[in-house]
Amino acid sequence: MIINGENLILGRLANYVAKAALLGEEIKIVNCEKVVVTGNKANIIGDYKHRIERGHNVAGPFYARQPDKLLRRAIRGMLPYKVARGRDAYSRIFCYNQIPDALKNADLETVDMLNINRNKAGKFVTLRTVCKEIGDYGR
Repeated sequence: MIINGENLILGRLANYVAKAALLGEEIKIVNCEKVVVTGNKANIIGDYKHRIERGHNVAGPFYARQPDKLLRRAIRGMLPYKVARGRDAYSRIFCYNQIPDALKNADLETVDMLNINRNKAGKFVTLRTVCKEIGDYGR
């Protein structure tokens, strides 16, 4: 299954992918930098910055600053990754910031129930913007 992550909500997408991976599917998510997090931009970026500042550059905890790794980590939080079936499911998940050359001609699946258009408040920020603010991504 190849999912186009453009305009999909982070938490809903992570839940959907985790469930499919546990059922044995191999999942590839493209356009990870266009996945959105719902909420106020200042609050979202402030929360991520607060989490990162808690750590130390040598001892950790370490946090991802690239959209594909941030999404993959969110998916891991919805898997029982400390047991064998969770580790196996996690190994079947692949995330890409853009569409790789190998997948250019593949059929991309869009899951409408995960789309941002379902959000009533209308406030959201993309993972690309979050990663620009918390790290050196895309500068």
